Amino acid sequence: MRKKTLRDADLRGRRVLMRVDFNVPLSKQGDIADDTRVRASLPSVDYIVERGGSVVLVSHLGRPKGAKNKAYTLRPVADCLGGLVSHPVKFADDCVGPGVEKLVAGLAPGEIALLENLRFYPEEEANDPGFAKRLASYGDLYANDAFGTAHRAHASTEGVTRHFKENVAGFLMEREIDALEGLLESPARPFVAVLGGAKVSGKLELIRNLLARVDRVLVGGGMAFTFFKAAGLEIGKSLVDEALVPMCRSLMEENERKGKKRILLPVDCVIAPEISAAAAAATVSTGDIPEDMIGVDIGERTVELFREELAAAKTVFWNGPMGVFEIPQFSAGTRKIARIMADITKGGAATVVGGGDSVAALNQAGLAGSVSHVSTGGGASLELLEGKKLPGVEALSDR
Repeated sequence: MRKKTLRDADLRGRRVLMRVDFNVPLSKQGDIADDTRVRASLPSVDYIVERGGSVVLVSHLGRPKGAKNKAYTLRPVADCLGGLVSHPVKFADDCVGPGVEKLVAGLAPGEIALLENLRFYPEEEANDPGFAKRLASYGDLYANDAFGTAHRAHASTEGVTRHFKENVAGFLMEREIDALEGLLESPARPFVAVLGGAKVSGKLELIRNLLARVDRVLVGGGMAFTFFKAAGLEIGKSLVDEALVPMCRSLMEENERKGKKRILLPVDCVIAPEISAAAAAATVSTGDIPEDMIGVDIGERTVELFREELAAAKTVFWNGPMGVFEIPQFSAGTRKIARIMADITKGGAATVVGGGDSVAALNQAGLAGSVSHVSTGGGASLELLEGKKLPGVEALSDR
């Protein structure tokens, strides 16, 4: 770990301003539908209070567009957190102002406060210096445990760090950085990347950066059809990003020219006349998709081809489903990749899964605890693996 963490800080008697990611899914009734992100913060929160510090937690929830909106209040999160920790959680109905200042000033060692939604103020996403300074006044040191927001230079992730001598990573942030930077710097080989999802537009730089580092890139999902189109294959009515066909063609030609043949595309796919649970599905070889059909999943021969590649791998990164996995009859490819990931992890491979849909697929299969690391980062994890610097990480103090 190249950045300081909570372990490097003297916490006794100090108040820690900690950015967390409590952007949890809510039900229509306003209840928390999934408390995974709240639970992910517990190791850092417990560590601070057990060592005699107090903690002021700040987060965003949803997209209230810079205005106070009760639909996006963090109060239910405070109630949830209160049920998970042994110390009472105080909730502030704002994130700046005299009331917040009074509540924070009264915190005793071992106490916890959660402030209201940061995005009730447009100054948060604008990284307003004045807003950042007001937030900074609530702590003696700053900790960032919200890796999922680390790719955004907001007031609570980047601006606030300018007002502290000590800016450290929380334990969730530490695990994310260790796992993802480890993929780029020192992976055990063979190193295989499995990339899927609907569109190639958000993954092209990721593929380009990984191609220089991995032994194989296995491509599935809707993004595969843009590569098929680039190779001159018939794709029917399947999803395609026409603007990126030339770039995909160039990437494949460069890959072939270097003789490395690191990109592996599906050899068969499941097709249907429409993306619907009622649609009749069939499996055809790559390039044999009728003009009135849509590719919706990888086929069984592709699963077995990918299984062979993954069985020999020592390090694997997976991002994106292999098909329209939300519809059960089009989810087999994604579910089988999830099972393969669990099996090779048990066999000693280091496996990292990043991205909302692939994580959701793991959860659906009950396998989230069966891989080495599940990234909470989404866009942040992809940008780091693209080789970009993350403002929220770079702003932390170096060791």
